Amino acid sequence: MRRSGWHIRYTVLCACMVFSATVGCAETEYDFNLLPVKGMVTMIDLGAKKCIPCKMMAPIMEKMEKKYEGRAAIVFIDVWEHREQARRFGIRGIPTQIFFDADGKEVVRHLGFMPEEAIVKALSQLGVKP
Repeated sequence: MRRSGWHIRYTVLCACMVFSATVGCAETEYDFNLLPVKGMVTMIDLGAKKCIPCKMMAPIMEKMEKKYEGRAAIVFIDVWEHREQARRFGIRGIPTQIFFDADGKEVVRHLGFMPEEAIVKALSQLGVKP
């Protein structure tokens, strides 16, 4: 099923959640149960706004969110503010990046700083082109 542009933008907007420090999305209450986004490749970066490697990833995540808008959900969760999400996703260290295919199946997990090239490669392997 092909989704219309507004539907994809709405889905990605909903997925922004706590992205305010990273990409400027408004910080609002969010239903974390909507992650991973159904029908869309999803990258979740679990970290903290005050963690040094996480801060280093912030501009990369902002760039990725813009670059893949409408084609992949790029989401940041601050696990110091939302500790239950760290447990839910089995986080042992931050930052951790988890990639899900469009069916919601976890396919890639990375611990530590992840350079832009590696993110692009992981998304390409899931069929999402820049």
